[in-house]
This record gives sequence, C-alpha cells and structure tokens, in this order.
Amino acid sequence: MLERLHVKNFALIKEEEISFGSGLNVLSGETGAGKSIILGALGLALGGKADHDVLRDENTEALVEAVFSVSEAEEEILREMDLSVYDHEVIMSRKITGERSSAKINGETVPAARMRDVGAFLLDIYGQHENQSLLNRKKHLDLLDEFAKGTLSEVKKDLQDVYTTYTAKKKEYENANTDASDRIRELDFLTHEVEEIQNASLKPGEDEQLEEAFKKLVNGQKIADAIGEAYSLTGGMDAASDRIGRALRELSPVEEYDEDLKQLVSVLRDADGILSDFNRQIADYRDRFDHSEESFRQTEDRLNEINHLKSKFGNTIEEVLRSMEEKTEQIEKLQNYDAYLENLKKELDAAEEKVKSLSSQLTVLRQQASVNLCALVKDALLDLNFMDVCFDMAFSKTEGYTANGVDVAEFMISTNPGEPVRPLAAIASGGELSRVMLAIKTILAQSDSIDTLIFDEIDAGISGRTAQAVSEKIYLVSRAHQVILITHLPQIAAMADHHFLIEKDVVEGSTVSSIQELYAEQITSELARMVGGVEITNATLENARELKELADEKKQTMN
Repeated sequence: MLERLHVKNFALIKEEEISFGSGLNVLSGETGAGKSIILGALGLALGGKADHDVLRDENTEALVEAVFSVSEAEEEILREMDLSVYDHEVIMSRKITGERSSAKINGETVPAARMRDVGAFLLDIYGQHENQSLLNRKKHLDLLDEFAKGTLSEVKKDLQDVYTTYTAKKKEYENANTDASDRIRELDFLTHEVEEIQNASLKPGEDEQLEEAFKKLVNGQKIADAIGEAYSLTGGMDAASDRIGRALRELSPVEEYDEDLKQLVSVLRDADGILSDFNRQIADYRDRFDHSEESFRQTEDRLNEINHLKSKFGNTIEEVLRSMEEKTEQIEKLQNYDAYLENLKKELDAAEEKVKSLSSQLTVLRQQASVNLCALVKDALLDLNFMDVCFDMAFSKTEGYTANGVDVAEFMISTNPGEPVRPLAAIASGGELSRVMLAIKTILAQSDSIDTLIFDEIDAGISGRTAQAVSEKIYLVSRAHQVILITHLPQIAAMADHHFLIEKDVVEGSTVSSIQELYAEQITSELARMVGGVEITNATLENARELKELADEKKQTMN
C-alpha cells in the first residue's frame, strides 16, 4: 500500500509529507485548496508527464516521492519485472528542474515508461475521466474481460497464438498468388544465388581462421626477421645456449663442494633445458613458416570471396548458410508450386478454423460471465440507491477475426420501470456514471491484485441518501484495499479511517497549500464545514457529531 507521499516545490505546495494508513483515507478541503495537486504529484511519481510549469520556485528543483510497502508475493512479481526490492519497500521518485526531469525506483534511474508499468501494478486511479470512459463501448469489453480473467485467460492466450499463425499464413497465401512469369523469374534468381553460395563450399568459422592467417601473412617478413634474430641470439655460436653450456661446464666440477652452489647449478640446468626446447621449437616454426606471395594471394582471394557473400546474404558464414537453406526451401515451393499452394491453403483453412473455434469459445465464456457481472452490478446499483434498475450487456460481432476474438460488447441500462434497456452512453447522467463505475469497481476489486485504489471525486453529481449509499460501498471496498478518496460529501468523509484536510493560505505574500491529518474535534469541525459551508454554527457542529457517530456505528456493523 502507499505509505508516504513527499512533495516539495510542486505547484502550491512548498513542502509536505503525508503518511497514509490502511483502509479508507479521505482528503477534503474547500474548492481550489489543492486537492487535485496531491493526485497530480502522485501521478508524477508514478511516471506521469513532467510539466515544468509545476515548479513553485523556478530556481529550485521539484521533488515528488512515493513510498509503497509490498508483500512477499508482490516482491516476487516485481522481481520478475527486473526490479530489486529492499526491506519490503518500493520508493518511486521524480525530480524536475527548469530544463529536465529524472525518475528513480529504489534509487536506480529508470525511464518514465518503466515508472508507469510499476505504478500501474501498485496503484489504480479512478477519476471523473474514468467514469466518462464508460461512454466508450470499447471499454466495456475490457471491463468484462477483467472481471472474467480467471476463466478467459487461457483461451485468450491460445487465441492470440493461433491468430498470429493465421495472419502469417494469410499473408503468405496472399503473397503467393503471383503469375507464372514472375515465378519463373524468381526461381531463376534464387537458383543462381543458391549455386553461388554452394560453389563457395563455405565452412563455419573459416572466415575467422582466414583473417588470422591473413594478418600473419601481411606481417610475414617482420615475423620471419624476428624469428631469425631470436634464433641467432639463443641458439647460434656464442649465443645464449652456448654461453649457458660453457657456464655449466665450469660449475659442474665444483658443485659437489657446496650445497648452495649445487642448487644454483640445478637452476642453470633447467634453464639450459628450457632454452634447448625453445631453440628446437623456434627452428621448427621457422622451417614451417610460409609467407610466400602465393599463400598471401590465395588467402586474400578466399577472404574476398567470403566477404562478398557475407555482404549479400548475411554478416556471418552461419547466416549465409541459413540464407541458402531458406532460398532452397523457396525453390522447392516454386518448383512444386501447385502442391505448395494447395498445402498452404489447407494450413490457412486449418488456422482459420482454430481461430473461429477459439473465438466461439471466447464468446460463450464472455456471454456467460456477462450474466454474472450484470447481476452483480445490478445488485450493487440497487445498493447505490438506484430505485429500479435493469443492467445488461449486448453482444455483436466484428467484421473479421481479431486477436481478441470477434466480440463487440456494450453495457445496457434502464433506470425506470417499464423502459427498455438502452446503451449506457445514451441515458446515464454524470452522477449515474459515477455510481455505475463504482459498482463495477467494487465487483472487480474482489479479485483485483492492486492494493491501493484512488477515487478522485467519483461522488460527483450525487447527494442525500445516494451519498450515504456510496459512502457505505466505498467503505466496503476499503476493507480489502487501501482506498484514497478525494470527496466533497460529508457522508463519505464521516466513514474515513484517516481524514486529511487540505487548506490554502497566504504566507509571506505567497499562496501555499498544506495538508494535515485530522483527529477528534478537528474531524467534527471539518464535517461541519462540509455540511454547512463557511459559517459553522452550533447546529452544524451537532449535525456533524451525529453524522460521525452514525458513521462509526455503521462501520461497526460492516467490519
């Protein structure tokens, strides 16, 4: 869950650190106090776009740091994402200056896209624009698939694999339908290229051996001169081996008189043996060493031949040989074109039949899941003060196959008795969209692996009994997830496990937003403000106390 959020020099915030708790965290404050700034800062820490005009002081860097605690199971998933976790914490930070921004996870610099991937795993944000996404019917199928992912995942994966094969076969079949003259030209061209490679009789690794030999031949004279000089210095008359031999002859007769001298003579004998071996080996190397002009020319010609083929067919001999195999296969296809085309058509038909079958399976599973989802959403909407509601899902088909099947799905709703269901986008108001999204999210949250959910004024457009119903539903979600909620409704704020107040003040001639957690009477005062507005009276305070007491009693029954 999100443990702490540290914000510095960001918009109206000079520097603040917020410690969130488990359960329901509510953020409230007057309009314009800076509630959205907190979510903006958090979004930045999760890889959002870094806009340099958020700098409060242009001469100072902005810092946003979000600290998450993670379970061992989450750590394992994060390790699969190549992210190291220490002390069960993930620290995500962004710094912004007037010229650039930097992103770090646990102190390691990462691209913003990686921040977004990790952030999406740790936290889910639902705001008013997410509610509006319900107006896009393409989103409806995604929500259904998320609800039924346990049932659909294997079929969807199989379909994606088969669809990849199907599209490849389809493309190959379309490209294979060429006229006879084109096939003859292609066959002649491929045959010529294969013969060119075959005639070269290439061997893997041959080019590396030739390059080593060529380097030796280019420097052949230098090597020959060095060999001769080395041999004359070590093996000729009055050379090293001759001098060592004379030294041994001088010392051998007297070594028996002194133990230390005997050891020195032993070392000298070893040196004499090593030098004798060296002389024999270098003499043999000299006799075998060939740096003739003919050897140089043959090596150079062979290298040129190989490099020419590599420039046409691949960077290595192995790639050239693979290219020859591919061209040989293509030649066989062209030589037996009718049989190839017939076989390809059979493979395409078989792949299409698999796509069709898996798409049909996916449709059946989706339709079955939609019945369950719609029933659960309907129950949730009744809990959210829809008096009489019908909720359904209509299915149609795409024009062709896709990797996601052939389904087009759309939520349908009727909020009045006797009225037929119609597309959600056609009848739902802003407040109704908020409640539909909350109902769906409540259901999805039961199997959602994301620990932290953020709702940005998802209560827009509701009040009264509906607000109370929404507060209870959100509190229910917070029993299984950490919920962070921006709200203007006292009914929801009263259900909070942790209540934070965001205020805006003028300090030394500059507007500053600050945040503090409220306790006891502070909560009562803020609820009174939310109930009665700017002027807080004894009556509004009493109403606020009663609201809080009723909320606490309700929470007891729900825990």
